[in-house]
Amino acid sequence: MISRIVISVFLIAASAAMGAPWFIAAAQSTPQNSLSAGDLVRATAANEVAAANNNSSKHFFRARKETPHGSQTRIYVETREAMAGMTVAYDDKPLSPQQVQGEEGRLAALVSNPEQLKRKQRQEKEETNRTLLIVKALPEAFLYDYDGTETGTSTLGAPGMPLVRLKFRPNPDYQPPSHVEEVLLGMQGFLLIDPASRRVARIDGTLFREVSFGWGILGHLNKGGHFLVEQTNLDDGSWDVSRMGLEFTGKMLLFKSIAIKSDEVFSNFRPVPAAITFAEGVEMLKAEQVKLAESAAQTSMAETAR
Repeated sequence: MISRIVISVFLIAASAAMGAPWFIAAAQSTPQNSLSAGDLVRATAANEVAAANNNSSKHFFRARKETPHGSQTRIYVETREAMAGMTVAYDDKPLSPQQVQGEEGRLAALVSNPEQLKRKQRQEKEETNRTLLIVKALPEAFLYDYDGTETGTSTLGAPGMPLVRLKFRPNPDYQPPSHVEEVLLGMQGFLLIDPASRRVARIDGTLFREVSFGWGILGHLNKGGHFLVEQTNLDDGSWDVSRMGLEFTGKMLLFKSIAIKSDEVFSNFRPVPAAITFAEGVEMLKAEQVKLAESAAQTSMAETAR
């Protein structure tokens, strides 16, 4: 997956609003860093773009999403063709045999239908391209000021390593070149950057005013919307998203309400071969699902025996 920063949160807000499928530059120096705040963000954004374009590191991982309607746990494998994913639990309860059959059938259809898999691959590529538009806009879309430091943890940057905190606010001179970047106009918040690796450890943003997209014709996001994205430095030296929180409301096409609220945690990262195919990824997911089901059954039996 594209370094999943990927600030995709901006895109989730705008893309969800628009019905799609699924971080300048105040030059202020600081004693802790020889770069201005703007130059640090510029270098970091360039590094994030380079990481997003590097497909050499692939992983298996787990994601647990909480929404007002409950929780969903999924497992994923990044493959050379597309992302393979399977739901393994709802509200922390294993799937029924019928639900497992449905998940396996959906994946089997992708494996057996090259055109459908290519369509999924194209959609992911389009999402990557939109994300990179946001990343590339960071050096121009916001003004930044140094705002202290924090320390990395096991799920935020690298454990024990210093992270530079930067406050951001919209750059009044910035003109979004497309609909994708329009959501940036009403956001403010802060970034945490690992100054050694030039990677984003956290971005926390809030809409301080209503933001329109599509010149207000397609819709708007209400003031008060909030997002949080955190990244972690994995054992193999690559970075990936460890948490993503979203809370937005608004309107689409002037009448359809938008309500997005979720908190998603990504964990259990482990590397997989760079050349892994989608079909091989599906088999890996199925084997993991069996292990999880057996573990859940054993836990249930142990609790019953108490």
